Amino acid sequence: MEEIVKRLDRLPVAPHLRDYAAAVSGFSWARAIGEVTSAEGRVNIAERCVRHHVRGGRGERTAIRFLSAGAPAKDLSYADLERAMRRFGSVLARLGVDRGERVATLLGRTPELYITALGTLKAGAVFNPLFSAFGPEPVKARLGIGQARVLVTTDAWYTRKVAPIRAELPDLRHVLIVRTTPGTPLPPGTEDFAALYDAASEDFEGPPTTGEDPALLHFTSGTTGKPKGVVHVHGAIAAHLATARYVLDLHDDDIFWCTADPGWVTGISYGLIAPLACGVTMIVDREEFDVRRWYSILAGERVSVWYTAPTAVRMLMKAGLEPVREHRYPGLRLLASVGEPLNPEAVVWGVDAFGMPFHDNWWQTETGGIMISNYLAMNVRPGSMGKPIPGIEAAVVQRAGEDRVQVIGAADEVGELALKPGWPSMFRAYLNEEARYRACFVDGWYLTGDLVRRDADGYYWFVGRSDDVIKSSGHLISPFEVESALMTHPSVAQAAVIGLPDALMGAVVKAFVELKTDVAGDEALRRAILGHARGLLGPAVAPRDLAFVEQLPRTRSGKILRRLLRARELGLPEGDLSTLEGGA
Repeated sequence: MEEIVKRLDRLPVAPHLRDYAAAVSGFSWARAIGEVTSAEGRVNIAERCVRHHVRGGRGERTAIRFLSAGAPAKDLSYADLERAMRRFGSVLARLGVDRGERVATLLGRTPELYITALGTLKAGAVFNPLFSAFGPEPVKARLGIGQARVLVTTDAWYTRKVAPIRAELPDLRHVLIVRTTPGTPLPPGTEDFAALYDAASEDFEGPPTTGEDPALLHFTSGTTGKPKGVVHVHGAIAAHLATARYVLDLHDDDIFWCTADPGWVTGISYGLIAPLACGVTMIVDREEFDVRRWYSILAGERVSVWYTAPTAVRMLMKAGLEPVREHRYPGLRLLASVGEPLNPEAVVWGVDAFGMPFHDNWWQTETGGIMISNYLAMNVRPGSMGKPIPGIEAAVVQRAGEDRVQVIGAADEVGELALKPGWPSMFRAYLNEEARYRACFVDGWYLTGDLVRRDADGYYWFVGRSDDVIKSSGHLISPFEVESALMTHPSVAQAAVIGLPDALMGAVVKAFVELKTDVAGDEALRRAILGHARGLLGPAVAPRDLAFVEQLPRTRSGKILRRLLRARELGLPEGDLSTLEGGA
């Protein structure tokens, strides 16, 4: 690890946010909120993302470029988006949708999704994206909890996923269909999106909204249980804008690509709101993940800032360096990652592949925006979450009873990550679950449920979710630390570890490993990987056992399902995995 750190320290850093201490001391959320608030005290996400740029003379700049295999790119300018969101706002008004009511989408990365989102926000309604791979039961749960009044989806997905449960959704008044094949009959009880949109007026204005008006509803279930409806407000855009500048260093001449699905919070906060608020050109690829296609997009579209997920990075790593070296990337200047901790090996792989490291950052659906990050102006510490953004006060705490916490001042002590409430994108509620919401706040802190440590230089390091950490012979073992060590073996593509009960030690660590392409798993390799981990971690922390797997189980957002691995090992019920999501 020391050699890795020295290698990264020799890389040049950008001047942006070079004086971190001055940025922190001089930052004010009041000023940030003032920047997105009109003279009349109004705040509207769609207005700031679109109309602001049109009024500023940048209406003809490309806002979103949609890419599809075998078809020319489709560009929407900021002026196009303004006309489109006005039209869809008018559609909602004609359908009788009131401010604060929920409008959901069950769509892929289509123009209709982004138009629906912006038009809904302009109309003062609440936008609720659903992940398009959900089946009927997860869709029913979210539409029911959210009491969605309107759903926009395709004819194929309506027939497969919504029609079977439509009778159980009494609040759902309108389903607007985006036809996958023009001219096909509409399913019974639905309306044609295109017909309504084409007949709508571009003169729609919508009601005034304030910073505290609800704007977004995202669902998350963490590790298990009933989905939680996380409510965010229009004022959240102040945090989206600030973090886009501080963390992603976005400027209005950037070409930005966020690969997150718009059914998740990242795909909306940083795949729609933050980039448009900054006036950049966004890339939206409508195709599924493909290694060579992704490299072709990075090169051909001259992407300058790329925001992706650890799962995707590890899949690229698994394919080796040959595909990445088929192109040059003259515009690329920042690689960023979010969704789960990024292993040190993946951070450094960015240097081998692109000449620059991946910058990891941390946030949750509940925080609404990035809270802790590795910045361009700081030397990256592989495996670290980084430092809090200006305006965010973070601490490592331990609980001291039901209503008290104790702040841990010493460096490198493990405790729960806590944040001082008050930033604009902090969630305002779990929909219709006030007690569950209040339980997140103790003694003046928002408790995240993530265990971390903070080093002497102020960098935060992820240890694990409080229910993932393994306790063995008095040691607290971080699954992430063990998985990162396993991934330094040249044959390992991805890894997951769990704790299994042991009468003597309390728990022992077992590892599950995906091997790189064309590597065969045998007993000799199994022993070699275990020995490699033991040499790096020591016998008290290293796995006692290891199994090769073709593919690790994951949530639909790509996070490793350690709970499922443990259930399978212990012969426990696996439960309904279709609801599992995770955070950002």
